[in-house]
Amino acid sequence: MSWQQLHLQCPKSAVELAEALFYEVGAVSILLEDAGDEPLFEPLPGEEPLWSDVVITAIFDTNSDDSFASTDFESLASEIATEVDATRFWLTRLDDKDWTREWMTYYKPIKCAGNLWIVPEWLDAPEPDATNLILDPGLAFGTGYHATTRLCLDWLSEQDLTDKLVIDYGCGSGILGVAALLLGARQVLAVDIDPQAVLATNQNAALNGVADKLIAFLPEDFVAYRKDNPELCDTITANILAKPLIHFAPTFSELLKDGGSIVLAGLIQNQTQDVINAYTPYFDIDAPYAYDNAEDGHWNRLSGHKK
Repeated sequence: MSWQQLHLQCPKSAVELAEALFYEVGAVSILLEDAGDEPLFEPLPGEEPLWSDVVITAIFDTNSDDSFASTDFESLASEIATEVDATRFWLTRLDDKDWTREWMTYYKPIKCAGNLWIVPEWLDAPEPDATNLILDPGLAFGTGYHATTRLCLDWLSEQDLTDKLVIDYGCGSGILGVAALLLGARQVLAVDIDPQAVLATNQNAALNGVADKLIAFLPEDFVAYRKDNPELCDTITANILAKPLIHFAPTFSELLKDGGSIVLAGLIQNQTQDVINAYTPYFDIDAPYAYDNAEDGHWNRLSGHKK
């Protein structure tokens, strides 16, 4: 079985109308993609940026919905393309698959520095005697594939985390917090604005047998917890974005012991100086670090110690 896909290319000003028209005629899902090669940088709060030129893909369930049996999808696509002044349109078929498992085929174990491995839950560890972090990313960020995550994992593997209290701010899948525990940390406090991230973090802590050492919070719950548990932490990890990193500089200083260590990621090269400037009043920041390759080299990591 397969699904019918209708694609059209139009300016961003026509996207809202195109979406409405596709849903009106029975589309079950719509995907927006960049029609060219236009980067979207970090948006301001409340912004929902789009590329100047957009490819819209509308998916129709022709397997279970009999109302599409006699539909001329080429004529339908042509009509909507005319309505929104699309520059082109085309049709494709999407093969039916077990999409709940299809994405798993693309994940492989990843070796980080210090003999730390990230191993998808459904695969065997290549080196059973290594430090193996078993991961089910679920719907949260942090699989180990993104350069910002690997930069932080490499840094963690080089630290002495024995008996340390670690705060992982913006925990996503919990990958950094769980790694810290496997590398010797005493306890991790993990924080994220996304309830799905809190759920994924707890699940991955359980997968690795460290659930008793990790507490995951939404931000408001973390603030409430801190009122009764004001112990300063030894290490902070924050793999988020440049603007929130800048915002949290004084907060992280308040959470960290004097001399405590911090690692920051999620920023591109031209954002590093602004982040350094924000942290310099509180921290001694090392020189930015990036991988020496074209694919990942634009992502930077900052680390340092509280003054």
